[in-house]
Amino acid sequence: MAIDDIAEGGLSNDSLVVVPNGLTATKDKLLPASLQSTGISETTALTKADTLALRNKHISNSCTVFFHENPLKIVRAQRQYMYDENGIEYLDCINNVAHVGHCHPKVVAAAANQLAQQCTNSRFLHDNMVLCAQKIASTMPEQLSVVFFVNSGSEANDLAIRLSRHYTGHKDVVILDHAYHGTTITTTDISPHKWHHLKDYKQKKWVHVAPQPDAYRGMFRSPEHTDADLGRLYAGEVEKITDRIAKEGRGVGLFLAESLQSCAGQVFLPEGYLKPVYEAVRSTGGLCLADEVQTGFGRIGTHYWAFQEQGVIPDFVTIGKSMGNGFPVAALVTTPEIAGTFVKMGIEYFNSYGGNAASCAATLAVMQVIEDEQLQNHAKRVGDYFLTGLIALQKKHRQIGDVRGKGLFLGIEIVSDRVKRIPDACTAHLIIMAMRARNVILSVEGPADNVVKIKPPMCFTTANVDLLLGIMDECLSSAGEAAVAIESAIERDHVLNEE
Repeated sequence: MAIDDIAEGGLSNDSLVVVPNGLTATKDKLLPASLQSTGISETTALTKADTLALRNKHISNSCTVFFHENPLKIVRAQRQYMYDENGIEYLDCINNVAHVGHCHPKVVAAAANQLAQQCTNSRFLHDNMVLCAQKIASTMPEQLSVVFFVNSGSEANDLAIRLSRHYTGHKDVVILDHAYHGTTITTTDISPHKWHHLKDYKQKKWVHVAPQPDAYRGMFRSPEHTDADLGRLYAGEVEKITDRIAKEGRGVGLFLAESLQSCAGQVFLPEGYLKPVYEAVRSTGGLCLADEVQTGFGRIGTHYWAFQEQGVIPDFVTIGKSMGNGFPVAALVTTPEIAGTFVKMGIEYFNSYGGNAASCAATLAVMQVIEDEQLQNHAKRVGDYFLTGLIALQKKHRQIGDVRGKGLFLGIEIVSDRVKRIPDACTAHLIIMAMRARNVILSVEGPADNVVKIKPPMCFTTANVDLLLGIMDECLSSAGEAAVAIESAIERDHVLNEE
């Protein structure tokens, strides 16, 4: 069944979805029956103020929330909608974790069924693990056939670094500026998105940062250069790094790049970029990794994995977030030869929860839903419609410097000056706050905090697009009027001062 059939004539937000073990999903049923029996119910639920007070007491302030001045308390979600403690509905435009839609009944049923049977140490045999690995491998290039199950994208990238060091004998890692690859000690060291903001942080000597291949505000730009030229020019910057490492008598251990940069501002790799980069890295004995944590499972519409549009075959692919539709599961996919390095060195790799039966059941259900509801094609169609609408907004509103999108992975660059391409974080934040006031959830990313990111659940519809575009049009108009008023006031003050 295609997603449009469901959106138009199937499950609605008012329908009751009954799944095993008393779990239900309706507007007026906020908790599973099993939880109500423990004393957690609607009548005893904490007020938002109580929740916030307890969070401030027991949860580190370093664990941030969206809209920190007035955070949302979300008690229920279904498809592309979330609901707060008062039952107010919000359109979720950023939650790529809920890949096939919040609380999809087939995913809920699969996880609940398995949890009711067993969910234990992954060193026991279970069909779900091997079937899930087989299913993932079937979507990859043939040589990428071995799967290491973990619990997060951070773990997956960390494990890839460890494997690459053992396999190549090299420690040096090449990454892209503003990249984000995780929260472990090692993955933080290869995440400029994180350490650019840290006080007194010293970049590790084994970490080499290549320029962000940003065609809009990078060192090489469009339209001064064609997309093909941009790919060649930015790849040349990576080649300079690999040449320097080789001249110093070392080799590259690993090159990592998100197939589309997300936290870095929804930035797309230029045409033909990865092929020469991979060649340069491999010429020094290095391996190449495609980080698909944010972009995989059909999100870009044209391909199941975003690295495929570059026509390359990585040595590693890391996946997570959307993989379990909210259930914590991730994986590292690689070749038998590279995976065999641990065995040759006598290293036993064990992960208590990685590949447990319930997480694999959720993943299998997610991948089945993507096929059954034709979500990859849906992402392409809705994404194209979305991008067309954003381009129309760009022509109308001077605050939009650039729009870019592939499938349901889109970004809007907010600027104060289109010609100079000056980022405008203040207006970007005003826009998302105004949208939140109209029950549409967006967020901002990018090195200048000025890119409105859009990565909704894959069941997002053209009707949702129309709603978002209409509200954003109004918000941009209001922001534009405020900017004109401020400019007029400044000009008046300037004239009075001259007088």
